[in-house]
Amino acid sequence: MDDLKHTTTSPAQTVTVKHWQAKLELGFARRDDRSYLAHRLHKGPLVVQKSLHPEGEDICHAVVVHPPGGVAGGDALHLQVEVGEGARALLTTPGAGKWYKAHGSKATQTLQFQLAAASGLEWFPQENILFDAAEVGFSADIHLAADATFASWDIVCLGRQAQQEVWQRGLYQLNQRIARDGQLIWNERALMQAGDLLKTSRVGLADAAVFGTFLVCAGAVPDEVLQACREIVVTDAKVGITALPEVLCIRYVGHASQQARQYFEQCWHLLRPWYYQKDAVRPRIWNT
Repeated sequence: MDDLKHTTTSPAQTVTVKHWQAKLELGFARRDDRSYLAHRLHKGPLVVQKSLHPEGEDICHAVVVHPPGGVAGGDALHLQVEVGEGARALLTTPGAGKWYKAHGSKATQTLQFQLAAASGLEWFPQENILFDAAEVGFSADIHLAADATFASWDIVCLGRQAQQEVWQRGLYQLNQRIARDGQLIWNERALMQAGDLLKTSRVGLADAAVFGTFLVCAGAVPDEVLQACREIVVTDAKVGITALPEVLCIRYVGHASQQARQYFEQCWHLLRPWYYQKDAVRPRIWNT
């Protein structure tokens, strides 16, 4: 059942606010040469559309949908994904995530991914837009087998750019952990309020409204692939690439979510033939 919060505004009036508590479980498996969606279970408004195979049987694509279209203060989204041995999956979303004004309650998104031996998962959601006065906590806990491959990106837009909205109040929180064979290989935490110096400082966001991170966990990146990514030219934005032994981290800080997506896609087209031995194929939903 969905949680309900009751707020009394006067002795004669009670306002009921619905907080969505949504959870989606997905399980991918492999049979012969085909990866497929073997398990799905949802509670609340978080579902997956029909799985697809636009690039052949080896990789299963699925679109994660939040039917209400936006996330209000107090809402909680929980996505749990297991990828079985040898299976490969790509998950995305149909549009930007919209995070509304908090009204005193933080909204949350929790990711729990488990990847078995020789499996792969790409998590490429479209951008998250934080409305003015939104308070949002994002957390991710990813566990990889020794030879599993994981790639993901996350793009955050502070304020609604189409309405020229400035993010003047609110909270952004991140807690992301990635472990391989039980050993922590990535641990990132962030806590930023709209009025913090981090938002305006030249060594922070420098008043940029959009920032994003693209991670690939597939071992050491070949020098020629890394160099090709570094040669991508992005104007009026700051980008950076850090190659660690276990994680490749690509950052974007700028003013346009579309530019951030385009930059990450360019990197993806260069990286995927290395970590997946397949060319990048855009999910169909991105073309709508």
